[in-house]
Amino acid sequence: MDRAIQEKSFLFAVQTVKLCRYIQTEHKEYILTKQLMKCGTSIGANISEAQQAQSRPDFVSKLNIALKEAYETNYWLRLLHATELLTEKEFQSIFADCQEIERLLIAIIKTTKE
Repeated sequence: MDRAIQEKSFLFAVQTVKLCRYIQTEHKEYILTKQLMKCGTSIGANISEAQQAQSRPDFVSKLNIALKEAYETNYWLRLLHATELLTEKEFQSIFADCQEIERLLIAIIKTTKE
């Protein structure tokens, strides 16, 4: 697997943790940030787990789970933005990173299935 997706997903997890801490400190919001923290950090964990897949179908399955987590992360980010817990600038930065990870995962899954 491309090392770039591993690095990007790890950095995204770090970014997610920092963002959640910021929202918790500044806005005292804990429920939505807990949801974001779980799925935003799970993307990279599933990508790492895919490295030890027992078979090609297992590898694809783990990446599909990572993709689902990315889609869920996308949802929570949009909700935090819509409820004004994230400014436009804060939202655009992390949202773009999330979408990039989604595109990379889709490409890797498609290539692996071929």
